[in-house]
Amino acid sequence: MKTLMGLGAAALLAMACAPSAAGQERTAVKQGFDLRSQSGKRVLVFKPKVSVGSQSTGAMFEPNAEWTEQAKRNIEAALTEHQASLGNTVVEAPDASGEKALLVEEYVNLFDAVSQAVVNYQFFVGNRLPTKKRDNKTGVFEWSLGEGVRDLPGADTADYALFIYNKDAYGSTGRKLLQIAALLGPGIAVKSGEHKGAAGLVDLRTGDLLWLNADFAMGGDVREADGAQKRVRQLLEGFPGSVADQQTASAQ
Repeated sequence: MKTLMGLGAAALLAMACAPSAAGQERTAVKQGFDLRSQSGKRVLVFKPKVSVGSQSTGAMFEPNAEWTEQAKRNIEAALTEHQASLGNTVVEAPDASGEKALLVEEYVNLFDAVSQAVVNYQFFVGNRLPTKKRDNKTGVFEWSLGEGVRDLPGADTADYALFIYNKDAYGSTGRKLLQIAALLGPGIAVKSGEHKGAAGLVDLRTGDLLWLNADFAMGGDVREADGAQKRVRQLLEGFPGSVADQQTASAQ
């Protein structure tokens, strides 16, 4: 029990140092960017980066290969079903091998890193980097993956690229016990599980991030087909030029 409480203290300290979710923004669009439904633009969709596992008592991520593979299949199926509602011509990224496959993997990982930086240092308003405070002020959204995106397979056939990353860590038994102990003891709320994801639209000429929707507290159990459907709807909520986006704009 002492070990559990010791781990609990470490976890609580980590939580105290983490940025608060209160007031967090989730979506941003680059200034001046507009994409209408059925505009004739082509969107290149890369396979999502997906990782699923458990969260240890001390909040460490422990990957689970079986859960990850199931989640990949569920999310890709849900994404395929959802593509018709995006409102423009959606093109699946071609299969790549060798150096091209490595390049795709590098950019998928780069998108993961950039989108998490956006969440940490732009969406959490009080947590902005000193060098970004001027550039990331309200109404300014300036992030990029770099012009190297032009070399991605399929880039010469499309206008934009859609990247998605998704990570789920389900609370272990120890983590859930800690959650109860913290609540019944000092009365502190401990989060069990982590469910974060991001979807971003990138200009294939410049590498600029044109739109990002990201959240560190997403819903839907991606290990189940229905949960993956919910997750994909959340990831693509507000996608520029989508049918739902245009209906919302018309109603305003």
